[in-house]
Amino acid sequence: MDEFFNPSLLPQETTYFAIWLLGVSLGLTACTATCMPFMGTWILGRGGSQLQALRDIALFVTGRILAYGMLGAIAGSAGLWLSQALRGGTGNAVIGASSILAGIWLLQSDKQHAPCGTARKAGFTPPLMLGFSLSLTPCAPLASLLAVCAAAGSLQLGMANGIAFGLGAALTPLLILLPLINLFGKSLRENRAWITRWIRWGAAVVLLLLGLRRITLLV
Repeated sequence: MDEFFNPSLLPQETTYFAIWLLGVSLGLTACTATCMPFMGTWILGRGGSQLQALRDIALFVTGRILAYGMLGAIAGSAGLWLSQALRGGTGNAVIGASSILAGIWLLQSDKQHAPCGTARKAGFTPPLMLGFSLSLTPCAPLASLLAVCAAAGSLQLGMANGIAFGLGAALTPLLILLPLINLFGKSLRENRAWITRWIRWGAAVVLLLLGLRRITLLV
């Protein structure tokens, strides 16, 4: 039996509400510990306004919901092999690549010569990618979701289950903690223009190291 699969997490009659609760169990626990180092570092290094931080958080949540919908659809149409693929390191590889790209974006942001609108749109990509990739982390709730979707045997039902799970996982303490981190970063930079670049570069280095760490887990 899959070591990440916990049958006790599945009710006798699986409903969308039960799947949503399963997602909530992930969002309120493991999600915070797994995602905080990545998104907390991004928000701090980004150094944007509070509105920009909220947009990044919305993109992060959107990425998670899209990922779970996609995973549910694949599991519904192809079965439990997806759980094995995630355990084989696919998830860590995607997470590592997304973290490295986010770090590179922060390093390049000081050299951005593109029009302001273009730069702002480009900055929307890293939080979306981080949200999507971090959803690929193997865990008991995710394995249970994939088992339900595989049992449904339908791409449409699998996607619906995945979206319900993602909406539950979106309820996370990160929705409160990340804006607070942004406010903390703003207070650090206030009347200290010179520190902005150091914070951004430091955050970029952390994201690069986190990404490399994820990738080296595959070796």
